[in-house]
Amino acid sequence: MRFGRFGEPGKETPAVRDGEVWHDLRPLTSEIDGWFFVDDGIAHARAALASGALPALSLPAGTRVGAPIARPGKIICIGLNYRDHAEETGAEIPPEPVVFMKDPSTMIGPFDPIRIPRGSVKTDWEIELGVVIGSTARYLDSPETALDVVAGYAVSHDVSEREFQLERGGQWDKGKSCETFNPFGPELVTADEIADPQALGLRLSVNGVRRQDGTTATMIFPVAHLIWYLSQFMVLNPGDVVNTGTPAGVALGLPGNPYLRLGDVVELEIDGLGSARQEMIAA
Repeated sequence: MRFGRFGEPGKETPAVRDGEVWHDLRPLTSEIDGWFFVDDGIAHARAALASGALPALSLPAGTRVGAPIARPGKIICIGLNYRDHAEETGAEIPPEPVVFMKDPSTMIGPFDPIRIPRGSVKTDWEIELGVVIGSTARYLDSPETALDVVAGYAVSHDVSEREFQLERGGQWDKGKSCETFNPFGPELVTADEIADPQALGLRLSVNGVRRQDGTTATMIFPVAHLIWYLSQFMVLNPGDVVNTGTPAGVALGLPGNPYLRLGDVVELEIDGLGSARQEMIAA
């Protein structure tokens, strides 16, 4: 199944897609959030679609596409999780996942503009597989069962300001948590539709030039391992998001460091999860 949210920020309508038709989820829920997953919302939506209880949703041309879930409780990110990305940045291959947090308010729609922060000269792109948690996970026994707590997957853009991240105090969060720094979507694709999260191609272009072209098969720590690992250190709650790392091709690792500038356009896509597009504007 595929879920989405449409409308102006703070007023999005939750929806579920059946074929090419979007259906209004408001007869079931006012929002796609943690409580939706706690209440077995995916199963309820499937049953409601089958019974014809969800009306088709009219989406006029130009309707804004919001992030497919409401603001998560937390966004947990994994750094240096692709060998080629670690190598291009000159970093050692990590022996354990590198974990940092991102302000949940950074989440925006997949076609919303990205605001380059004031004083920024090193705003960078990072396409990532985003994982949405569907049930509470704490101290999971092993990676073998970790995917059972995943609600679904989405295209995630972990925008980063490298000077803020690497040169301004020795920790990453403030280079990751600037306003609009996590476009997400367009859809949340449920886990049952993704046979293998380690077999997805990821691609990102800037102004029509391909910059990243990777596959989740080359993750150092696969999705199941990440979910298991994180559950040993924190409780993963329904609606939380895990950004699983980015492949090579970021500006930080390219000759000349071609960081993003006003007016640049970034286009992203992941196999089976859809595509997104963002323009750079001023903060």
